[in-house]
Amino acid sequence: MASLFVLYTPILTNSPHGVMLMPLLPNALATVLPTAFDADQRYTVDLHMHSTASDGALSPAELVALCAERGLTHMALTDHDTMDGVEEASHAAQQSGLCLVPGCELSTRWQGINIHVVALVPGGLQGPLIDGLERQRDARIKRADVIAERLEKMGLPNALEKARAQAGSDRPLGRPDFARALVAEGVVADWAGAFKRYLGSGKKGDVKAHWPEISEAVGWVVASGGVAVLAHPLRYGLTRRKRGLLMDAFMEAGGQGVELVSGQQNPDTTRDLARQLVERSLYASLGSDFHFPGSHAAPGSMSPVPRTAAPPIWQHPRLAHLRDAPSGMLARGC
Repeated sequence: MASLFVLYTPILTNSPHGVMLMPLLPNALATVLPTAFDADQRYTVDLHMHSTASDGALSPAELVALCAERGLTHMALTDHDTMDGVEEASHAAQQSGLCLVPGCELSTRWQGINIHVVALVPGGLQGPLIDGLERQRDARIKRADVIAERLEKMGLPNALEKARAQAGSDRPLGRPDFARALVAEGVVADWAGAFKRYLGSGKKGDVKAHWPEISEAVGWVVASGGVAVLAHPLRYGLTRRKRGLLMDAFMEAGGQGVELVSGQQNPDTTRDLARQLVERSLYASLGSDFHFPGSHAAPGSMSPVPRTAAPPIWQHPRLAHLRDAPSGMLARGC
């Protein structure tokens, strides 16, 4: 099957999201997903995005609407350690004519490093992942309490309440909520300053929660009928050799996919990453890691997928029916 190459052009829209890149091709589910990545192209697929169910700025329904507006045909909602937004997104996807892959982004540990794993789970939350996400929720709540305590000692009184106000819901709080609180209170000028001074890696607000080892989290996904995908492997600051060791450990645990493209990447680095996937017979996934409008990322906005022998993630037996799936939530396959 021939690949679908999508061109984008900046135009003015009546959308509340303002000026954005809009597709020149119509939104249609048919014949969009290629059987192979046989050319350097972009696709109407985004399998890594966030909503207000975790630390995104748009509700699940608003996110789906934006995806449809931008011409996407297939999307995954992958909020941090929760699938609470999937039901709302599913209804919106049905109405908008998109196919939604239920999912989440799991926080894990490997050799003392925080590593994220995207779970793509046809049919929605089920199996061991139910208890696993409850554990993740508890870990996030405990971590938020510690972050708040530390920030209060550093000049942000009532940090937990102020972060909760920024979140606007009772979901577990994350560092972005505390970053917004720091900005709102005038402690820092912007989001970047909040992470640079208080919340970034190695800072006082960077609390290491008791996340599960990557092998355990991958086990939840696989036993629940899902496909485990190593998220944004180029963002962990690893050498090529150590990144390979991470992939090996991930595979040993049952992981079978890697995000070959996550947002914007250097083309040469992406091609080298593709070689690492091919060497291990891993499936290639792609996603923007979109969180909020106005950022560098937008739904479907990512570097082209290079020509590679690594098969697309939708060629995995548990996701193969994605290519012919109707709009709405992707059901569990065979």
